[in-house]
Amino acid sequence: MTGEPQPLAPGSTIGILGGGQLGRMLALAAARLGFKCHIYAPAGDTPAFDVAHSHSCAGYDDERALAAFAAAVDVVTYEFENVPLETAARLARHAPLYPPAKALKVSQDRVAEKSFLGDIGLKTADWLHDDDIEAVVAQAAGEFDGKGRRGIVKTCRLGYDGKGQVRVTDVAGLREAWQALAGSALILEWEVPFRCEVSVIAARSRTGEVRCFDIAENRHENGILRSSTVPARIRPQTAAAAHGIAERLLANLDYCGVVGVELFVVDSDAGEQLVVNEFAPRVHNSGHWTEAACTVSQFEQHIRAIAGWPLGNPARHSDAVMENLLGSEIDAVPELAGQDRTMVHVYGKREARDGRKMGHFTRLTR
Repeated sequence: MTGEPQPLAPGSTIGILGGGQLGRMLALAAARLGFKCHIYAPAGDTPAFDVAHSHSCAGYDDERALAAFAAAVDVVTYEFENVPLETAARLARHAPLYPPAKALKVSQDRVAEKSFLGDIGLKTADWLHDDDIEAVVAQAAGEFDGKGRRGIVKTCRLGYDGKGQVRVTDVAGLREAWQALAGSALILEWEVPFRCEVSVIAARSRTGEVRCFDIAENRHENGILRSSTVPARIRPQTAAAAHGIAERLLANLDYCGVVGVELFVVDSDAGEQLVVNEFAPRVHNSGHWTEAACTVSQFEQHIRAIAGWPLGNPARHSDAVMENLLGSEIDAVPELAGQDRTMVHVYGKREARDGRKMGHFTRLTR
């Protein structure tokens, strides 16, 4: 990267788009380093507002509010990948924006993401996309009938935590899924016969320095992350390959900040192989364990990167298991807080709905 601004001094203001739990945790990490945070988010349940120096409650299309926000901050980042590209571009004209808008553009659309990953030499699940369902059926029929493959129909945009996804095993199911998700651009991804799911949390500085945290092994239920365990049960060379994947992705996006890359581990005659599921241009749920098991968490690492500071050592001092608290499970916090070697984090959301992430805890296991 060239022509970058000078590192931010303590007392500078970091602007964060999005008022959810990730914005909240970024603001807490920034405060420890002496930075102020200004959160910008539409009306709703915005727990990040509670811990920030200032906030703006306005829509992402509110030009006047965005202009005032840009004038009040020294750098802009975001806590979720569905920030409108127009909003990001407008803010980038007035303040440094990290990660770059290109990362948003690629990650917001599954077809763009799969195409980009393939173009830079990274393996993904096989996939089909066409606006015409009949064209998809024509290509998929032989895979269902002749090879017994199973797939997942997904919306190209906005799906998360299992939303906007339907599993299919035959042409009839494919047609039903296409109808159920009608109104959105869709992609059919063929299921990967993985042994386990892992993720790598990595950071890249303004100058191109990359630091990777240890690989976490993830367990999902109904499309929602339930737990992340470090170290993952993979071979050292597989962990090194995962770090290499993250480094290639970051370099090709000219990235600055933290990224989360989700991977499938597939057993083959050649050993463990890695298939990229998707990436998130932000701090990631599967990296929450870094709060308790590392000197520098993923949240502090992101703040360091976008502020132009040196990246911290991501080394892990303990083995750990992070578990999400969904819905009414948040009621167990007082009991969890009394357990040894356990860090509890409550997100401050007002309503505990089924499947909603309300907090998490990380238990140090060794």
